[in-house]
Amino acid sequence: MDQRGAHLTPYDALGHWIDAHHPEQIEFLRTIVRVPSDTPPGDNARAAEAAAALLTAQGYDVERHPVPAEILCRYGMQSVTNLIVRQRFGAGGPTIALNAHGDVVPPGGGWTRPPYEGVVDNGRMYARGVAVSKSDIATYTYALSALRALHGAGTPLEGAVELHFTYDEEVGGLAGPGFLLDNRLTAPDFAIAASFSYAIVTAHNGCLQLEVDVHGEAAHGATPEMGRDAFRAGTAIMNAIYAEADMLKAQRSAIRGIDHPTMIVGLVHGGINTNVVPDRLTLRLDRRMTPEETPADVEARLRALIEDAVRGRDGIRVEISRLLLANALKPLPGHEKLVDALRTHGRRVFGEDIPEVGVPLYSDARLYAEHGVPIVMYGAGPRTLAESNAKRPDENLLLEDLRRATHVIASALHDLLRT
Repeated sequence: MDQRGAHLTPYDALGHWIDAHHPEQIEFLRTIVRVPSDTPPGDNARAAEAAAALLTAQGYDVERHPVPAEILCRYGMQSVTNLIVRQRFGAGGPTIALNAHGDVVPPGGGWTRPPYEGVVDNGRMYARGVAVSKSDIATYTYALSALRALHGAGTPLEGAVELHFTYDEEVGGLAGPGFLLDNRLTAPDFAIAASFSYAIVTAHNGCLQLEVDVHGEAAHGATPEMGRDAFRAGTAIMNAIYAEADMLKAQRSAIRGIDHPTMIVGLVHGGINTNVVPDRLTLRLDRRMTPEETPADVEARLRALIEDAVRGRDGIRVEISRLLLANALKPLPGHEKLVDALRTHGRRVFGEDIPEVGVPLYSDARLYAEHGVPIVMYGAGPRTLAESNAKRPDENLLLEDLRRATHVIASALHDLLRT
């Protein structure tokens, strides 16, 4: 902080530091997005090392926590190094973790700008992962640096802030936050995870993914009655799944931002040749669960639905395997402190009310809640995924949202460490 900081409120002093360093923050983010971290294939150690180098250059001690290969092979990943930075301000007070993930989905086609250059055009940066969620690696780093400068200028704070930058969210987070929490490498009192600037997410859907193998018996296409058609049985299963999906529309969630459960078949594979009765069909389905639903009940109903669809079909057998069970995020006692601080400063910085909402996707934020850590999601970005082209061509971030979200996070942390 410079000498003008003595005449400012703590929030003004934090904002002055953030604004003065915003050009540097943009270059920090540009460096982050220029290192590909596509998942799949999930070879992300190099991206973590690039982030670690930037943090080290800012004077932080960076812990590197590589995930063993035997764990990564379960998720089809090649390398993951998770990063922790611990900044202690005082002996007492809470520990608040800030989590953002640095892995991304592959860019795909259709881009009008290079996906790994960080091109800035008309106040927006374009790059894969710039909105989800490499932006919040920059948000949280510069919010913490502003807080560190404020504390160094004489403002007393009690507690600690940890940066958790992880690299496996696209496959569920178990090798990221899950690995850190399960191995007791961190035990924060509160956490904030990456999201967008115009709402505070306090709940999200869960997700159940199943693989269904339908087994029949091959036969020549000229004599199909001699075979047992796995595709025909699979069609009955898919008809039952989509009929159930239509019924789910009537099952409304009470949480703002979450509509109703959904279900799709996302992948189908099978068959031998055009002139052969197919002896096997594999399909994968995705069932999104609202926070009000019980995952065990959902899975039991879905398994029964599949088995009933082929019951009585001679020579047909089904095997059902669970691929993923991600629990919904539900608010824990104590999350109100996070919401209140973020809403107060969101309203001040953005000039509008920042609502508390749920979202229909799922994230690795749930893993903190599963370990008893109250968590909300807030960070840099637009009102909706569609506005940022997140996971689509020309993903982008309005850099003014990055600046203002950094103000909000830094000011909220100040309040949480002063109580």
